[in-house]
Amino acid sequence: MFYIFHGDDELSKKETLGKLIGRLGDPAMLDLNTARFEGQVSFSELRQACDTVPFLAKVRLVIVENLLSSDLSKGYLNELVAYLPQMPETTRLVFLESKVLRGSHPVVKLAEQDERGYVKVFSRPEGAALTRWIAQRVAVKNGRISSRAAHLLATNVGNDLNVLENELEKLVLYAGDRQIEEGDVIRLSPYAAEVSIFDLVDAVGNRNQRKAALLLQQKLLEGTDPFFLFAMFVRQFRLLIQVKELAQEGERPSAIASALKLHNFVAEKLFRQAQQFSMAQLEQIYRHLLDVDVAVKTGRNDMETALNLLVAGLTADDAVS
Repeated sequence: MFYIFHGDDELSKKETLGKLIGRLGDPAMLDLNTARFEGQVSFSELRQACDTVPFLAKVRLVIVENLLSSDLSKGYLNELVAYLPQMPETTRLVFLESKVLRGSHPVVKLAEQDERGYVKVFSRPEGAALTRWIAQRVAVKNGRISSRAAHLLATNVGNDLNVLENELEKLVLYAGDRQIEEGDVIRLSPYAAEVSIFDLVDAVGNRNQRKAALLLQQKLLEGTDPFFLFAMFVRQFRLLIQVKELAQEGERPSAIASALKLHNFVAEKLFRQAQQFSMAQLEQIYRHLLDVDVAVKTGRNDMETALNLLVAGLTADDAVS
């Protein structure tokens, strides 16, 4: 009668809730008998929603998000624990929590002890478990993926399952009947494209002219549009300037990711990469990128040649000093 779904795996939580809702009868009628709350809601308001008799339906559904992980008073918790075993049998109450609740939480303990309660932790997989999750997810979509491609996705995207789900949808549709390979991931996933740019910018930061030139030629030979490469280059250095400013103010990667609306994986790599450059160097490179843009747009150079000159110039011994 009451459920606690807690943890950071929002995708699985959403799917499990969908399956539960699917078992509760006619969706149209259930929708009329559903109440939703987010964050702190008064106990009287929550109780009133749960005590309401369903209209032309078998059950009434009440969904509450991030209530149990909020700062509830001892009195509120005591009232809730006393009420839940007496809740009408026609009510299904679901607590959705984005954080894992401690085992000693009064409502968690009640749900584990009372046959009317149900608790499930939803934690995002990591490491080898994440790679297996990707392969299993592709199989559910009637697709196939190589272990190297699955590992590349896991490494580049991380365990944000909602983002991974979107990437897998694209890849399965693109591959059709054949197996998804590494090249497909690099071609379709913006995260894989970012990794290539990260590697190229790393080579620039280390003044490794040979490696930088090889990476650039590799991308061009793969058929990557030179204008796309330049746009990624501009974006990378713009982000590096922003990250450098925030890092100098004492911000850590997690806070930077939130401030700039970046994936944690990207913010962490930018944070490390920004340490290779001074702010003066980053600003000088950004002005150089503006010069390249103007030269190409005014016909003084073509983009592919401009990129080669750019990389050679930035990795020269006396560059960005």
